Amino acid sequence: MSERDTEANRRRFLQYLAASPLLAAGGSAALAQTVLPKAKLSDPLMWAPLDAGKLIKSPKEAINVFDLEPVCRHNVPPAHFGYMASGIDDEVTLRRNREDFLKFYLRPRRLVDVSKVDMSVDILGTKYSSPIVCAPVGGQRSFHDDAESGVARAAKKGDHLQILSTMTSDPVEDVVKARGAPIWMQLYATNKWEVAAAITKRAENAGCTALAVTVDRSGGRNQETLFRMRPDDTRDCNGCHDRSSFANSLKTRAMWKDLDLTGLRNTQSSNMTWDFFKRMRDHTKMKLIAKGILSYEDAVLAADNGLDAIIVSNHGARSEDAGRSTIDALPEIVEAVKGRIPILVDSGFRRGSDVVKALCIGATAVCVGRPYIWGLGAFGQAGVERALEMLREETHAMIQQMGAQNVKQLVPGMVRRA
Repeated sequence: MSERDTEANRRRFLQYLAASPLLAAGGSAALAQTVLPKAKLSDPLMWAPLDAGKLIKSPKEAINVFDLEPVCRHNVPPAHFGYMASGIDDEVTLRRNREDFLKFYLRPRRLVDVSKVDMSVDILGTKYSSPIVCAPVGGQRSFHDDAESGVARAAKKGDHLQILSTMTSDPVEDVVKARGAPIWMQLYATNKWEVAAAITKRAENAGCTALAVTVDRSGGRNQETLFRMRPDDTRDCNGCHDRSSFANSLKTRAMWKDLDLTGLRNTQSSNMTWDFFKRMRDHTKMKLIAKGILSYEDAVLAADNGLDAIIVSNHGARSEDAGRSTIDALPEIVEAVKGRIPILVDSGFRRGSDVVKALCIGATAVCVGRPYIWGLGAFGQAGVERALEMLREETHAMIQQMGAQNVKQLVPGMVRRA
């Protein structure tokens, strides 16, 4: 075999490694060094530390958010880490959420005074210092005792919007207090109106200003990475997880306390239609957002039905494995909505360049989940602060490089499909 053939085969193998489902959450370098410990890599492995086996000792040592992921994996019990890292089925969507950013390239402008950059954004009438939003992630005490309140304090430091999961470990009242400002509540509505109504009213009374209703949990999900990692967890899970009934399984989830869950077997909303939002509009004064939109048709319907905003989301590839990334879906949705309502987007965002691409396409803000959870699992609140800080710094630098003085100057003409 010629040297050229050897090099080509090595490159193809590394590309395979980078696309592996088990590596989409950020562990490609570790496996590459396990499989090819002596190999001289001709191309840098994407989206991972150069040596995932060398764990950083403090948040300050992190160079990018991926440096936090192996520390999180080391610290967090396997079942909990697997729950967070898992996609669905073959995890095609999990990979696409990262790979599809390569479909787009940016078109920077030069000779613009960018010595001062304003990163602030207005989201439904509230100004935030950053377009980066803390997406809802359930059960954050599974990753660190600082939990959602620690994330709220980190979000406060950087003035980020925080969206709290219905599956929160900490009560919404405590999280609002820790954030020191209103937050949004994400809702798993279930198939029982009374449950959705009670959670919504509690969130509103606590000071939440918007309700992000998850619309992409209409069926079951096959989380194989979780199932494969769970047997490696040597703890007695029954000590914390009572799976004898649906109600008992939610005892550690603060928002479900004292709710009548009779007749429910899960949190899925398989009976939800647009009429749900009409009913909810009469029930709450909070802004209403549909989270989980992936087609332009549904985006238009959301605007037609009077929703205040949408979140383009595939649930971080944790709901289904349709294979479509959110950055791929975003352009057609922005074009169809025509500015009628704000559009937020999540799933797969790890870099400032990712954020800027979405903002150029037309997103109002970008939500991140796993990156700050890696920070939480690695170092608690301090790790979250560092994750958000790095994302802000990268985004700020990229906005400067684009020749923009503020987020509003990031326009569609600055991005193209490759």
